[in-house]
Amino acid sequence: MTDSPGGASEAGGVGVPTLPLGPAEIEAILPHRPPFLFLDQVTELEPGVRAVGFKAVSAGEPHFTGHFPGRPIMPGVLIIEALAQLGAVCLLAREGPAGRLVLFGGIKDARFRVPVLPGQLLRLEIEVTRSRGPIGQGRARAFLGDGRLAAEAELTFAVVMPRDA
Repeated sequence: MTDSPGGASEAGGVGVPTLPLGPAEIEAILPHRPPFLFLDQVTELEPGVRAVGFKAVSAGEPHFTGHFPGRPIMPGVLIIEALAQLGAVCLLAREGPAGRLVLFGGIKDARFRVPVLPGQLLRLEIEVTRSRGPIGQGRARAFLGDGRLAAEAELTFAVVMPRDA
C-alpha cells in the first residue's frame, strides 16, 4: 500500500497522512483557526491510537496581554485545548475528517505541574485509552523542552457530525 499525494491510502479507506503535519495539514483536518489553533506540528501519529505534536509558545499570542501583564503564563485551559486538538487530529486521521467534529465530553484529573512561558516549546502527547462508538477517553500530557511534565489530564471526547452537536 502506498500513500497518494493527499496522504490517503490508495487501497481504499483513510491512510496515515504523511508526517510531519504542519499548519496547512492540521487545518485540513481540524476546523480550528488562529488565534484558537494551538497545535503547530504533528510528528508521530497512529490514527485512533496515539499522537505526538508540538506547540511553540510565542509572546505574541493574544492571551498573554491579560494573563498576566508583566508575567505572561500560558493559561492551563489552553494547554488542555492544545492536547485536545492533538487528540482530535489522532481521531479524525483514523476516520477521515468528512465534516466530523471532536467535542469535549469531560476533563478529569487535570494537573498543572509547572508554568508554561513564552519562548518555550511544548511536546504534546495523547494516547486513546478507551473508545466505544463515537465516545472515548485519552490520556494527555504536555512536556516542556527539558522533559519536565507541564500538564496532564484524562480527556473524554465525542466524535459527531455537526448536525448532532
